[in-house]
Parts: sequence; C-alpha cells; structure tokens
Amino acid sequence: MAKIDVRNLGDYIREQRSSAQISLRQLATLAGVSNPYLSQIERGLRKPSAEILQQIAKALRISAEALYVQAGILEERYDDSDVPAAILSDAHLAERQKQVLLELYEAYRREADAANAEDTTSGVAESKPAAAATPKTSRTRTARRANPRVSATAEGSKKNASKPGSSAR
Repeated sequence: MAKIDVRNLGDYIREQRSSAQISLRQLATLAGVSNPYLSQIERGLRKPSAEILQQIAKALRISAEALYVQAGILEERYDDSDVPAAILSDAHLAERQKQVLLELYEAYRREADAANAEDTTSGVAESKPAAAATPKTSRTRTARRANPRVSATAEGSKKNASKPGSSAR
C-alpha cells in the first residue's frame, strides 16, 4: 500500500468542501467527525482511516474511491470494470464488507484471466461453453415433447378403460 500524502488529501478535501459551499463545521457535522479533527485532516496533520474518508465522501457527495485515490489507498484504475467503484460507493456496506468484496472480485478476475489465458493457449476457448450449453437445451426440448405424448397415452388408456367390454388390465 502506498504512503498517504495527507497534505494533498487535505487540500483536495478543502477544495471539494469549498466547491460544495459547505463550511468546515457543516462538513464535520455531516461526516460525523469533530471540527478540530477535520481541520487537522485538511491541514495535513492527521491521516484519516478509510472509514472516515468514506464518511467525508458521503457528506461531500463524492465517490469514496476518489478520496481513496487521493489518499493513496487505491491506485487509480483505467480498466473496463466499474465494479470496484460501485462497491466502494455503496453506502449500505461496511468498510470490512467492501474490503472482502473487493478481494473476492479481484480473486475471481485473476482466476478468470488465468482460465482465459489457458483456454487461449490450448485452443478450446470456444468449444467449452457451447458443449456445456447443448445438453441442457436438448434435454429441455425433449422433456417438453415427451410430456404431451405421455399424457395423451395415459388419457387414451383412461378412455379405453371406461368403454364397456374393454380390457384395460
């Protein structure tokens, strides 16, 4: 993990607070921190936790990820997925839950990348999904066709059994 540049983080929070036209006291109240503590963060004297950063981000109505990047907790990413940003910006999740989800997501991404690399080198990337999907589809179609025949045969047996003189036994 990178070292937090508290001075730049404090400047960034102050800029965001000013642009939102919120006083230091208002932001402290909205974020649930004391005025002196928030002032120390803005002046670069204190290093806030990820949880405090999330509270400040919520109060400023900016993404927590933006503050995490400024703090050096997260590296700025330019990939195609918005999943980490969505996890980090979800106000209903606790910090520990977010960390666990991000770790799981990264593990699944690495696993998928490794599987894709393996499939690409062995040349079976396209055949596996198609082969797996075919039996399910054919079984479903067969089952749908078979059910009317079975019920028609059963109904025919019932009709024959109800006729006088027929031996359904």
